[in-house]
Amino acid sequence: MGVTKEQVESSLTSRLKPSHLEVIDTSGGCGASFAIEIVSEQFEGKRLLERHRIVNGALEDEMKQIHALSIKKALTPEQWKLQQESQKI
Repeated sequence: MGVTKEQVESSLTSRLKPSHLEVIDTSGGCGASFAIEIVSEQFEGKRLLERHRIVNGALEDEMKQIHALSIKKALTPEQWKLQQESQKI
């Protein structure tokens, strides 16, 4: 059995304390592929590559069973707020 969406959410929530988190199982239920949107204060002052490394590090155990991880968004709370406001226009 692969990793569940709930396991990914739990690991990211406990380690990164996101203000927004969306995890989508893109594998059709086998737990081998996920797409993620995450907003965390821990990304402040970090470049995109560093943010992706933080996410991968938070999922270290799960990554042993995950075939593909697509990090769609890894934003700071301020970036998320600005993006949400611009979408309302």
